Amino acid sequence: HLQVVESGGGLVQPGGSLRLSCTASGFISDYYPIGWFRQAPGKEREGVSCISSPDDGNVFYEDSVEGRFTISRDPGKNTVYLQMNSLKPEDTGVYFCATVELMRRCTLFTGLYDTWGQGTQVTVSA
Repeated sequence: HLQVVESGGGLVQPGGSLRLSCTASGFISDYYPIGWFRQAPGKEREGVSCISSPDDGNVFYEDSVEGRFTISRDPGKNTVYLQMNSLKPEDTGVYFCATVELMRRCTLFTGLYDTWGQGTQVTVSA
C-alpha cells in the first residue's frame, strides 16, 4: 500500500528558507516520480516541482519557483526533499507530495497522480 507523508512546513519570514520532506512507505520511492504541489486559500492546487525516476532523470519547476526551489532525493531515507529559499508571501499554502505507479517521467499536472499525502502548511509572513 503506497503512502507518502509530508513534513517540514512552518511559519517563516519573507526571504527565509524551509525544507520540506516527502517520506514514502509501502514502496521504494526511487523508482517512482514524486511531485510537490501547493494550494493557497481559495485557489486550485498547482504543481510546484517534480522529480522523475532515476532512469528518466528529469526534474521540473513551476516558473515562479525556478531558481529558488530545489527538489532532490535521498535514496537511503526513501525521501524526496523540496528546499525552498528566498520565500515570498505568495508561496504560502498547503504543500502536498504525490506519486503514481506505472510512470517514470514526472509531471506538474495534478490529475496524473493517485497517491497523495495529507499536506503540510507553509506560511510566509512578516
